[in-house]
Amino acid sequence: MKKKGLSIRGMIYASIFGAVTAAGAYIMIPLPPVPITLQTAFLSLAAALLGGRLGALSQVVYLLIGIIGFPVFAGGKAGLGVLLGPTGGYLIGFVAGAYVIGKLVEMRQRPGFIWIVFSMAIGTAVIYLFGVTQLALIARVSIDKAITVGVLPFLIGDTLKIAVAALIAVKIRDRVGIVD
Repeated sequence: MKKKGLSIRGMIYASIFGAVTAAGAYIMIPLPPVPITLQTAFLSLAAALLGGRLGALSQVVYLLIGIIGFPVFAGGKAGLGVLLGPTGGYLIGFVAGAYVIGKLVEMRQRPGFIWIVFSMAIGTAVIYLFGVTQLALIARVSIDKAITVGVLPFLIGDTLKIAVAALIAVKIRDRVGIVD
């Protein structure tokens, strides 16, 4: 019977990927209302390599780093106010998106590139769902407008990030693998 707790190794990996996601916030193309960053590439990689639980935990670590005041959110922002603002739904969606990606990848014994890309695309859609919902509610705009400004400008970039993250995951998974 497999124990339900997290291993020290798993928590270390989740913490490292949380920190790497934070670093990804500083690699960006500034476009309103949500800059294009490498955060989602690192999130997708974490989830594909660590699985649902640890992938989501890595993003909880990332959010906690930002909530306590370190400027790790896109644009060097920090604090709980960012999560409660118009773009906070995307960040909250990071946890759910990572969980979904990881769980989908876990469904296969040795998932191939296409399955990993599919998993990352579904996880990205989950992030968009959280983000667009909060953007529409807080900014008081229609869902159509929220999709126009909060999804469409990022589809090409996110597609490229998914392809690269999936390729990296396939190449290095045997060195990292799901650890819990």
